[in-house]
Amino acid sequence: MRIAFLTAPEGVEQVELTEPWQAVKDAGHEPVLVSTKSGQIQAFDHLDKADTFPVDEVVGEASASSFGGLVLPGGVANPDFLRMDDKAVSFVREFFDGGRPVAAICHAPWTLVEADVVRGRVLTSWPSLRTDIKNAGGTWVDEQVRICDHGSNKLVTSRKPDDLKAFCDAFVRVFAESAG
Repeated sequence: MRIAFLTAPEGVEQVELTEPWQAVKDAGHEPVLVSTKSGQIQAFDHLDKADTFPVDEVVGEASASSFGGLVLPGGVANPDFLRMDDKAVSFVREFFDGGRPVAAICHAPWTLVEADVVRGRVLTSWPSLRTDIKNAGGTWVDEQVRICDHGSNKLVTSRKPDDLKAFCDAFVRVFAESAG
């Protein structure tokens, strides 16, 4: 199964990209880095620049139908950039419209709020997103990992890097179940 990892060209929290990426590979799936621009993305370790990673596909040319699921890593700047990009927001919405599973950690649900896909859903995130999620019609909970199936697809969310093991275990299992 091909799994899309959507990031902005800059600002993704590196560990929230690399650990889920490795979990996808370890499960025998193909991770694909999708971004709003070609070339490379610049990851961060909180506020410090970390490594760069090559972009596999550009969001305007990628189709959600060619992927079995979507992972949205966090970082404060990453989802903020993504939610301002119409093609990225549409790409995210396509996964919900197509019933494909989505996993988002930390600040990544900001992009889900912009895509208007949290209404009626129960999810977790970095605590500062609580009001945004509530205002968008979602229910915010303070849990290590939350799997929500109150919609067209399954949505897996987690709060922070400390939750990565539970997040990876949950979304890899949910994605495999969704594949049938």
